[in-house]
Amino acid sequence: MGPRFEKLFEAGWRHVDPNGHVANMVYLEYAVDTRIAFFASQGFPPGDFGRLGFGPVIKSDFVEYFREVKMLDKISVTMENGGVSPDSSRFRVVNNFYMHDGTHAARVTSVGGWLGLKERKLVEPPEKLKDAWNQLVKTEDFEELRSSIKR
Repeated sequence: MGPRFEKLFEAGWRHVDPNGHVANMVYLEYAVDTRIAFFASQGFPPGDFGRLGFGPVIKSDFVEYFREVKMLDKISVTMENGGVSPDSSRFRVVNNFYMHDGTHAARVTSVGGWLGLKERKLVEPPEKLKDAWNQLVKTEDFEELRSSIKR
């Protein structure tokens, strides 16, 4: 298991809703941006997925809010492995959001898999990507997921 993956953000004008705090969709955008940065850091930049014939697909997102994040607040978003199937076709990823002082502000838990662009169904990713995924810090409630691949 490697170090915790983390990406930094600053909440800007376009991220704030009429209540003066970061809008709910922004948490999902930051979670996606963090995931894409992780994959790129592991040798899978966004443009390569199409060439390789597969890409990440999210089936569900669950957002929990603990503290308000407001405009100009600096936050870090971590990425952790919440679960994976034995063939790595399915995964659960947890993105935690922390204020600059370490206060836990939010959590996004997403369940997804690897979509074969020709097959239009979940596929097993390459070994290099499996290895990268398995280097992520595991959540305390990490679980083995059921595979979606019919053999």
